[in-house]
Amino acid sequence: MPARPVRPRDAASLIIVDRQAGGPRVLLGRRAKQHRSFPDVFVFPGGTLDAADRTIEPLTELTHEQAARLPGKPAQSRALAVAAVRETFEETGLVFGERDGEDSFRPALDRLAVVARAITPPQSPRRFHARFFIADAEDASGTLRGNGELLDLDWIPIEKALHLPIIDVTEFVLGHVLALERGEIPPLGPLPLFHYRGGRARIRHG
Repeated sequence: MPARPVRPRDAASLIIVDRQAGGPRVLLGRRAKQHRSFPDVFVFPGGTLDAADRTIEPLTELTHEQAARLPGKPAQSRALAVAAVRETFEETGLVFGERDGEDSFRPALDRLAVVARAITPPQSPRRFHARFFIADAEDASGTLRGNGELLDLDWIPIEKALHLPIIDVTEFVLGHVLALERGEIPPLGPLPLFHYRGGRARIRHG
């Protein structure tokens, strides 16, 4: 364990839900075995916040109620939402927004909602403070394709996804999304934070 915990890097992921084939399915991909972080497990599209994410001009903004659900300044919330959409485009080819050239687009952030946060354990040599957004697959354009970052990209029923090789954060978020889809919790209820204290995983709301 490091003498002093590494400061978590800002990150964002996008949970894309397809509700057209019976029960809800989500888009997941498997990280390659050579990845330093979370190798050979299934994850949502996403990644770390880039400096450029703060300068991209979105097509539409996060709604006020969604931006207010994330702690921090509105500009930070916007940049994180942009990062989630950008990483999804790079890793899957799916666009939430309007194409603006071969490899660029303007994100439609009003299509996203905030569902959870997570901070990886203090003892990890590489730590992340991830924000999880959710969007409807019907709002995406483009053709599903991988860029090598995520393997075996596929739409997977949430109940089945819970039995794949996944980390505890992904398991928690999948369970939370399933509860949202079933109407067991309100969509604008307290935002859950999955984190660690005293070596144990904990969940804090609000």
